[in-house]
Amino acid sequence: MEENMADLSQKEIDKKVSKRLNLGLLNKWYPVLPSYKVQNEPVGITRLSEKIVLWRDEKGNLSALEDRCPHRGARLSLGWNLGDNIACWYHGIELDGSGMIKCVPASKKSSMEGKKIIKSYPVREIEGAIFLYFGDQENPEPCDLALPDELTSGEFSNFLCTAMWNCNYRYAIDNVMDPMHGAYLHAASHSMAFGDKEADMQIVETKTGLVFEKVGQRDVNFDWVEISDTGGIWMRLSIPYRKNAGPGGSFFIIGFATPVDETHCQVFFWRARRVTGWQKDIWRFMYRNRLEELHWEVLEQDRIVLQNMPDNARENELLYDHDKGLARVRRMLKKKAHEQISKLSDKELASAEF
Repeated sequence: MEENMADLSQKEIDKKVSKRLNLGLLNKWYPVLPSYKVQNEPVGITRLSEKIVLWRDEKGNLSALEDRCPHRGARLSLGWNLGDNIACWYHGIELDGSGMIKCVPASKKSSMEGKKIIKSYPVREIEGAIFLYFGDQENPEPCDLALPDELTSGEFSNFLCTAMWNCNYRYAIDNVMDPMHGAYLHAASHSMAFGDKEADMQIVETKTGLVFEKVGQRDVNFDWVEISDTGGIWMRLSIPYRKNAGPGGSFFIIGFATPVDETHCQVFFWRARRVTGWQKDIWRFMYRNRLEELHWEVLEQDRIVLQNMPDNARENELLYDHDKGLARVRRMLKKKAHEQISKLSDKELASAEF
């Protein structure tokens, strides 16, 4: 493999690494849809520039396949949900959740039956979202996915908020890794109207990523953010509520930015609060009736700024001290992309347009 990389110029290598990074890192779990979006009918989506079809069987179990009939390439998402199988609208060919062709109704003895031609995706449902694993040829089996306590512990209650943004997912990550923007872009927010508008920032390394935080200020504004890679790349932050926002103290946000293609992404933000018992009931009532709209206003401010940035904004930046957190994350992700490119075979590397 070293010889293959050596045969390429640094410019060619950088181009392939950048392409992989813009499309999304492989061998990771990504949330792709809220669970309620997949009901009785097959649903077609694009994530990491891969076209995918999802459907449920009679028990509600999910399957996910490459959205392509192996016969003539028709979109399976236009077809029929048969429970364990999905049938192509074009010629009725049936496939199961592993991608195996189970029936070719127009031919009783078709050689197609029993073959696996198209890709299947490992799938999980977690806290109201559908997660898919995107593996490469060397890592088709899913890795473990460890998520933070806010999504796994009974001590927290959460709501999932998700939106499609017309920007590359890396801009969404940059935005979350930039705590200082809260004191400006969100200055009129119900939760980010307080604290200093000037701060020293520092990076604290963790076993799975890093924390980027303000020095000497905590639980006043958007004062810290964490990014971790534990089988999926997620971010965590906390912001204090005003006292009239009910029990539970500060709220936490667990965020994912899932690539759709090079110019679109879907963001997933779980808003969580440490509440149990009657406090949980009060928090959930207040969120739905008083707080949710305010949260959406903040998210909309982020969307407007990011969608109005040019696609090549990173090429014309002038960064300063408060950007060292996102700069470190960019290097971390680029290193992971380079490692994935370096493991490609001769043939894969030569044709790596992804």
